[in-house]
Amino acid sequence: MLDAESTPLQYLSHSLLSEKEVELAVLRLDKVHQEVSGNKYFKLKYNLAEAKKLGEKTILTFGGAFSNHIYATASAAHTAGFHSIGIIRGEDADRGNSTLAHAQKKGMQLHFADRESYRMKNSAGFREKLRAQFGDFYLIPEGGTNEIAITGTKEILDEAHAIFSHVCLSIGTGGTFAGLAASLRSHQCLIGFSSLKGDFIFREIEELLTKYHIQSPGNLEIRTEYHFGGYGKTKPELINFMRWFYSEFGIPLDPIYTGKMAFGVWDLVEKDHFPKGSTILLIHTGGLQGNAGFFEQTGIDLPTL
Repeated sequence: MLDAESTPLQYLSHSLLSEKEVELAVLRLDKVHQEVSGNKYFKLKYNLAEAKKLGEKTILTFGGAFSNHIYATASAAHTAGFHSIGIIRGEDADRGNSTLAHAQKKGMQLHFADRESYRMKNSAGFREKLRAQFGDFYLIPEGGTNEIAITGTKEILDEAHAIFSHVCLSIGTGGTFAGLAASLRSHQCLIGFSSLKGDFIFREIEELLTKYHIQSPGNLEIRTEYHFGGYGKTKPELINFMRWFYSEFGIPLDPIYTGKMAFGVWDLVEKDHFPKGSTILLIHTGGLQGNAGFFEQTGIDLPTL
């Protein structure tokens, strides 16, 4: 349904890494597909295959006005020959931003729901109303996380990545973290950097692992101190770090997920969190299309692909 492109592994060279005696590499999932990049590719590919198997013609999903998931789902559905519907949070959402413009270009039908109704998106009643309005569809939840998506994210790590002692990624809905936890090796530690403010993420991850019967053979760690004010929030030090990271290594980051994760990893390296001899893999989960929307909202221009 979706054909992957190359996923390069980029090793970083810097005096700090030499001083701390650690290796750091980035798995560039942002390059896995031209339009369905990062972890979204792995979340969507088996969902689309399942929709085709069931004979569905339409994909329906949910997201905010600047959602990477909306952008990726519209692209993936178009590529795979599906009609798509996006239920967008907020009747006051910016309807002309670059994310929604792209989604419409790919044929996605947008429906703007008031925030009170949107909060009911997981209820049977709300979904029945959607079926009455739009007809039959294959539903993919907000963020793309379901059991089929986790089947895909389990494939991010393979034999070639067994050399790493630590695997680091950002956490949103937790589907990618869950998939990686399942495919982790016993000698590896998976570190998730939450982009959300609050300790509730520990409970949500535990519930996700329990729901899908995932018992990781490796060690799991969640960091909550690098959210920079919460989801979608930034601070000048994060923006400055992202620009430095790009100038130093040529790797663009986004301010919602990967920027915070990379900042956190670099900070932990500086603080000797990783033992000498550690080999650290950063998972670049894509999301770079969001940099255009970030510029539209803030006027801050960030590097992209």
